[in-house]
Amino acid sequence: MDWQPDAALTLSLIIVFLAAIVRGFSGFGFSLLAISALSLVYPPQEIFPPIFLMEIVASLHLLPSVWRHIHWRSLAPLLVGATVGTPIGVWFLSTLPAPPMQIALGIFVLLAVSLMWVGYSFRGMPGTTMTTAAGFAAGVANGAFGIGGPPVILFYFASPAGAAAGRASLVMFFLALDVIGLAFMSGMADLVGKDTLVRAALYLPALLAGIWVGGHAFRKVDETRFRKAVLVLLAVLAVLIIAKATAAIT
Repeated sequence: MDWQPDAALTLSLIIVFLAAIVRGFSGFGFSLLAISALSLVYPPQEIFPPIFLMEIVASLHLLPSVWRHIHWRSLAPLLVGATVGTPIGVWFLSTLPAPPMQIALGIFVLLAVSLMWVGYSFRGMPGTTMTTAAGFAAGVANGAFGIGGPPVILFYFASPAGAAAGRASLVMFFLALDVIGLAFMSGMADLVGKDTLVRAALYLPALLAGIWVGGHAFRKVDETRFRKAVLVLLAVLAVLIIAKATAAIT
C-alpha cells in the first residue's frame, strides 16, 4: 500500500505514541513495536536512525529512576558483544534491498515472540561467554533490523537477576546499544542525516506523551497479561510485514 505523506505521518505518530506507552510501562518494547509497525509504511533504512534517536531519549528519561537497580556486571560483556555484532548487522541493512530485509525482520520478530511466549530460566547468572553471545546477537539484530532487544530481554527474563534489575539493566543497555548503532549507521552506511533529525523531532512529542501515559496510567494493570497482549500484537505485525514484503517481491 502506498501511503500519502499526511496519512503516513499521522499513522506514524499514532504508532510512536502507542509504542511509547509500552516502553513507559515495561521498560522495553518501543523499538520492537515502532519498527514492526512503521515498516508497513516506510523502508527500514528510513526508520531505524530516528527510532534509535528516540530510544536514546526514552532511555535518558527513564535512567534516573532505575539507576540503582542496574546489574553492571552483566552489562560489560553484553556491550562488548553488541559492539562486535552491530557493524555486521549494519552491513546487511545497507547492502540488501528493502523487501528481503522486511521479510527477515518479520521472521526475526516471530521467532523472538515465540521464545518470549514460552519462557525459560537459568539456574544462575550466565557466564561471560553466553552473556557476550547474547550481546553479539543483539548487536547484529540492532544493526540489521533496528530491534536488538529480544536477545537481551530473553537473557534478563531467564536470569535470576530479578525484575527490577532486569528492567533497569535493559534501559541502560538500550541506551548504549542505540548510541553504538547510530555511530555505525552514520560512519558505515551514511544513514544519519538531516531527515533523521527532522523525523525524530516530529515524533518526539508523541514519544514523551506515550512514556508519560505508560508510566502513570498502567501501574495497576496486570503485567503478565499486558506483556502477552504486546507479544500477540507483535506477531500480527510480523505476519503483516512478511505479507507486504512478499507481495512487493512477487
